[in-house]
Amino acid sequence: MIFIDNEGHTDPKLNLALEEYALRNFDASTDYLLFYINEPSIIIGRNQNTLEEINQEYIDENNIHVVRRISGGGAVYHDLGNLNFSFITNHDGKSISNFKKFTAPVIRVLNDMGISAELKGRNDIEVNDKKISGTAQFSTGKRMISHGTLLFDTDMGEVVKALQVKMSKIQSKGHKSVRSRVANISEFLKTPITMEAFKNQLLVGLYEASEPFETYKLTEAEWQAVHKLKAEKYDLWDWNFGRSPKFNIQRNKLFPIGEIDLRIFVEKGHISEFKVFGDFFGRKSIAELENLLIGVPYDKDEIIKSLENTAIEDFFGTLEKSDFLNLIYGND
Repeated sequence: MIFIDNEGHTDPKLNLALEEYALRNFDASTDYLLFYINEPSIIIGRNQNTLEEINQEYIDENNIHVVRRISGGGAVYHDLGNLNFSFITNHDGKSISNFKKFTAPVIRVLNDMGISAELKGRNDIEVNDKKISGTAQFSTGKRMISHGTLLFDTDMGEVVKALQVKMSKIQSKGHKSVRSRVANISEFLKTPITMEAFKNQLLVGLYEASEPFETYKLTEAEWQAVHKLKAEKYDLWDWNFGRSPKFNIQRNKLFPIGEIDLRIFVEKGHISEFKVFGDFFGRKSIAELENLLIGVPYDKDEIIKSLENTAIEDFFGTLEKSDFLNLIYGND
């Protein structure tokens, strides 16, 4: 097995691009191990509706990355106290969904450190019935990744705030995350250690159960290819938000001018149908306003741009545009 050096990068979009690039382009006769640590971010499962998983307002205020990964499973929060591991191997027909095979070496090392870790359920590592790691898999047919998180010293308060969804009445066919009781590995260590020391101990422990490791450093050309994949995929709104399954949203609020009830249908991240109901009075037909939003990405900045030259009072009377925009894409 070869250990891939990510050179200390903490950009989640770059690290996920590196992981995918290694999966699709590195020597298919060799097994690889990758470690990476991400800046504060929410990593969304491949088949999830992003908006159902995140507190958009909190994420915007705190500059938290939102990135979709290529594997399934639920949304997870990453920060500098979370170590991510990824095994990149051949797909032998028996390894997919065999989470025990890939978590066993990690559990063994944790046990050697005095932490009573065990695999629980399908794909979680727990200590004293508290989750310290979640894992997921993805296969290209010939190659596969089995990757997971290790909550070492994550800010649990941020986990709750960033993943606390406030958007009302979302209905989606996406796979929703199941929240579990979580804990940090550092809570179970008899002697405190740093993240760097923990990472090194884990790596040394994994070395011991395998053939001698070697460390691989990417060439300049390979890093250029990783950055290209990041720019063409992981940086894009279409990948991180637009790939969400079909969903619809109902939003209503009572204003001084009357009640406004919105029904918004979203497909491939874009508004496919927009309907406004209510007992308000306006000078212009509401259908004119509805048509302005058809085809617009369900993204706050894009919605603001699409209504930039629209006088909202023509449709509702004395209603502030900001109030209407918050009703379309808010966190109430």
